[in-house]
Amino acid sequence: MSRFHCTSVLWLSAALLATAAHAAPGDAPVARGLIVTLKAPADGSRETPQAARERLKTVATDAGLPGAQAPMPVGSRAHLLHFAQPLTGAALQAAERRVRLNPLVASVEPDVRLKRQAEPNDPYYANGTQWHLRRPADGGAGALNLPPAWDRSTGSPSQVVAVVDTGTVPGHPDLQGKLLPGYDLISDLDTSNDGDGRDADASDPGDWISDTEANSARYPGCPAEDSSWHGTFIAGQIAALTNNGVGVAGVSWGAKILPVRVSGKCGAWLSDVVDGIRWAAGLPVSGVPTNPNPAKVINVSFGGSTACTPAYQYAIDDAGAVGSLVVVAAGNENGPLTRPADCAGVLAVGAVRQDGLKTYYSNYGRNVGIMAPGGPGGRDVGPRLYSTANTGTRGPAEHSYDSKDGTSFASPLAAGVASLMLSVNPALTPSELVSRIQAGARAFPSSPGYPTCNVSAPTNSACNCTRETCGPGLLDAEGALQLAYSPAVVIAPVGTVAPGSSLTLDGRGSAAVGGASITAYQWSQVSGPPATLGATNGPTLAVTLPAGARDDWVFRLLVTDSAGRSADNYVTVTTRSGGGDWHDDDDGGGSTGLLWGLGLWALALGAWARRRRAGAA
Repeated sequence: MSRFHCTSVLWLSAALLATAAHAAPGDAPVARGLIVTLKAPADGSRETPQAARERLKTVATDAGLPGAQAPMPVGSRAHLLHFAQPLTGAALQAAERRVRLNPLVASVEPDVRLKRQAEPNDPYYANGTQWHLRRPADGGAGALNLPPAWDRSTGSPSQVVAVVDTGTVPGHPDLQGKLLPGYDLISDLDTSNDGDGRDADASDPGDWISDTEANSARYPGCPAEDSSWHGTFIAGQIAALTNNGVGVAGVSWGAKILPVRVSGKCGAWLSDVVDGIRWAAGLPVSGVPTNPNPAKVINVSFGGSTACTPAYQYAIDDAGAVGSLVVVAAGNENGPLTRPADCAGVLAVGAVRQDGLKTYYSNYGRNVGIMAPGGPGGRDVGPRLYSTANTGTRGPAEHSYDSKDGTSFASPLAAGVASLMLSVNPALTPSELVSRIQAGARAFPSSPGYPTCNVSAPTNSACNCTRETCGPGLLDAEGALQLAYSPAVVIAPVGTVAPGSSLTLDGRGSAAVGGASITAYQWSQVSGPPATLGATNGPTLAVTLPAGARDDWVFRLLVTDSAGRSADNYVTVTTRSGGGDWHDDDDGGGSTGLLWGLGLWALALGAWARRRRAGAA
């Protein structure tokens, strides 16, 4: 049995760092003119206002801008040159480029309309109870920085997030219209607590254990406890109705939740969780109708005491192969990751407190995918996480809101951010989602009053994270959304081939976002004995491997879109005696190869430096 975690291979190109400067065409800014600063006169003399106006008139004329409206002073040095009508997109970029090329101009930028950052009016967000969704300056060092991300996207109804959990309580006012038809995949009647086996009713009847049931033959090792409403809480975290003046805010306002019930009294059976992951991804499950609403993001907040096993790994591999990212809780044992968090291809999420320090309970290690708010835990103090709940101690009663702690509730926050990313770039693969989340992460804070986390010498208190002990950094929604706008580079999987084979690598599945298009492809060989390559500047690449060689070959595809944004991906081709199936190391979200790692840290350092500069400005 598995119980919840609760307490109460991609290397992106350096050009990806430029994405912060490019808005998606659908969100393109509208400008009424250009703010222009002129170079000082060549002779060093002090220029009169009239002379400056004449030079600005020359700049406007040369750039094809109207001269009827006099330049308006902006600050102490710049002037606004008005357009005849507001410009956006390519027209704005062209006008800005023409002015910038003028030798009289020192700098130019569009005079764009600035909007207030998207902030929901839900009471528990507005009063600070949902501190973890706010900017770090407002909510604490561990907060998700969602307001600027919400300016980019608040999510899309086309994005489905599966909650593989206890099911959900229907009728909650903050989940109205948010729940898709799910499925109950609990195969054991004692666990299901609803009197039947697998069926199309994913509602949660409660998972309480009574005093007489505790530690009984039916529920060995399970203490008495009230119903958890675990899945309902997670559903609200991800996609509660937001900006409706009621209750709580969700991370991805527009997303839909697919409840997949696999857990009941005393937890969940591994076989049911495996089938739940498969069903959520749209894969076949014996005796069950196919899921008509496959989820691109699947949240699994369960743990185990062993390393990843084949049953879990196969389910995660199969989900990744059809484009579904499995996001999992790191675990609450204050130790190294265990299944499913240590499985390849998942995004394992550990928990930090409000101040950004690792909680005393969160599992940790170099293979943690990202750290996110999880609440302090029962032995510590500080604000917890708040979401949708129910007052029933056994069966459902009144709809309510409640607070909880645990990596179970850090994981859904990352799942929600992944859903936001897919709302702006639906072509992103699981590995691309993970690499962008990690590249956009914030650096860990450090508090002198606490020890540095050490996996080999655990401490029973909060501790200061490092990359070696907690992974790439703190989940930052804005950083992740910035990087989501770059093209998705998709290379078709390749099977194990014979030495000397001729094959075609296929990158035609790559896609740009927001109305942009792929304008350039560039293939290259990264490692392995020299292979014969065909034309390297198209979406496909003809490759002939050397005869007699048994080795691994790594090939890179770099694509650039019409907005100037670039990204890359890698594919490995293997020749081995004995055949067998080959799996692309980039499938899923947990790739940690050398190339991927080097690129990730380059991106992360660049993004961190940009934020430091912005914060100091």
